[in-house]
Amino acid sequence: MAFSFVSADDLKRKIDEVQRLLSVTLTIANAHTVDFYTRDVWHSFVAVSPEEVLTALSSAGGRRGAAEDMSKLNESISFGFCDATKKLVDVAALLRAAKAHSLAGLEVCVQREAVMDTLRMMSADAQDGVSDGAVFPDEFMNSKKAHEVPAMSEVVASLAKCCRAKQVIDVGSGKGYLCSFLSLQYGLQVFGIDCSSVNTHGAQERNRKLKRFSRAYQRHSRVKTDQEVSLKDTSSRNEEEEERASQWHRAPTEHEGTAMEGSERDRSIEQVENHVSIDVESRMAEVQSCASAEPAINDLSITNGPRDCALDSADADSEDTFFTALSPDVMEQATPRVPPSQLSLEERERRKRDNLERKARDGRGITNNSNLFSPLTSYVTAETELRTLITELEDAVMVGLHTCGDLAPSTLRMFVAKPELQAVCSVGCCYHLLSEQFDQDGQNCETAVYGFPMSQYLREQACFCGRNARMSACLALERVSVGGGLPMESLFYRAVLHVILRDHYDSHKSEKRVGNVYSKASSFVDYVRRALRKLDLDVSKLSDSVIQSYHDLYSPRMSEMVAFNMLKVTLAPCIEGLILLDRLCYLKEQANVSCSALVQLFDPLLSPRCYAVVGIKRRGIS
Repeated sequence: MAFSFVSADDLKRKIDEVQRLLSVTLTIANAHTVDFYTRDVWHSFVAVSPEEVLTALSSAGGRRGAAEDMSKLNESISFGFCDATKKLVDVAALLRAAKAHSLAGLEVCVQREAVMDTLRMMSADAQDGVSDGAVFPDEFMNSKKAHEVPAMSEVVASLAKCCRAKQVIDVGSGKGYLCSFLSLQYGLQVFGIDCSSVNTHGAQERNRKLKRFSRAYQRHSRVKTDQEVSLKDTSSRNEEEEERASQWHRAPTEHEGTAMEGSERDRSIEQVENHVSIDVESRMAEVQSCASAEPAINDLSITNGPRDCALDSADADSEDTFFTALSPDVMEQATPRVPPSQLSLEERERRKRDNLERKARDGRGITNNSNLFSPLTSYVTAETELRTLITELEDAVMVGLHTCGDLAPSTLRMFVAKPELQAVCSVGCCYHLLSEQFDQDGQNCETAVYGFPMSQYLREQACFCGRNARMSACLALERVSVGGGLPMESLFYRAVLHVILRDHYDSHKSEKRVGNVYSKASSFVDYVRRALRKLDLDVSKLSDSVIQSYHDLYSPRMSEMVAFNMLKVTLAPCIEGLILLDRLCYLKEQANVSCSALVQLFDPLLSPRCYAVVGIKRRGIS
């Protein structure tokens, strides 16, 4: 079956291949950029020039360098690294190995279309879901979300249909875009759980606005359809009248007055058509002008992983702009509230009766379109008892779109442990926030339930990556490959600052963090002084000329940092791959999981964290 074409044994062999590569190359991924000059990182791990690395990267490893030939004569190498010195000597070999050990190179991923085809076959006898096209995501989300939400929603809705589930639990629901889309587009009852009350309250208000817009949009669409039909009918009638008129006036001799009469009639018909056409076009323009109020795509600069899941303040502003831009006939207007004292006795009784009926329906767990999405505020882990949060819990699909750190593994563990959860679709992010069981430098997990490794297979091997390597996994190779560059100047400033702290303050090992000083600094000197104040150090100890001298000393070596970070980017898909293969292996180890797969849901250029771990329970086994 295409859904889980990789067997557990084949998966373990592929995990072993990735581990062999990382056992040699992980030293580069774990090197911290802050220590780049204080520990002379380049010369510690790389035996070729920065220019050779950048040239090989720009040619995509198509040319084999002289370093490879020389190394083969004298030393044995593994994945481009000399076995004796442990330094990189063959860049092209490393690039080829990294490509072969990425998820795409290992051929373990399933494309979204293949999963959808399989789910359609599995649910051929199930009732069709609801998708009336009432919501257009590009009209109320930025480009990144507008790409992610419909793609994931289609898979989730198909999973629900396959499992005959009517409920969806979105863990780490954030602003509730996925929840709203699933409820409005597919008629699913969605519970969005987020630890931030700000998020859940905002999601509830946003969903309320979207429902108003959805209903108004449907009405507006019907109006446009009726007008178009009216236009066609008018044109048809006019053509018939013209035909009858031409037949009536067709005589052996045509009079001039008859021609004048036909001309007047043509002008009259043209005026009617123009009037109707202008009315329709003006309404279409109103809707299109609303649709154009779309925020720009997220910044493509590559920083750290949290950018994928961090709340984008531009979303709220663009969203308000969108709703306020809606023309009055598209936006549903709230009915003015009439004080109860001014209502008639009959009206008061009717409203009371309606309220009682609505409460009775809600109490029986019967939902309608007005309460399909329920935002909940709670911090959830694998041990969370879902029924304490959702009293009306039934068979459900658990989902998570860009769940940070340990929340993604917790989502998979909840899916395995909770009998009500019939399927899961989890897209994780922020790998640097994962807790690692066997990382000696990492912090101990309070619950003793770690985010990595999950599978028994890797736990038995005491597998670990390291925080810097997991942070490297958050880099986006596809974006960098098309010019979405790394923030090299800010990284360079921070590394040179570390040298100054070592030489003059003996505080380069301080636990204090510099933070985002670079964005406020006008120059390197200004950056250093702001950082010193942030660290509570004596700013007057160094003159501007001394500070600038450090910048001038290390500027010629900036190419080393650029090349080294590009090597990190090259290894990023391999590290991410190991983390995701571990999660897939965990599902394949579970007796109650019948189908599991790693699915590429999104375009990595638009959404770098594009892979979902998907699983379905065995029927009758929980």
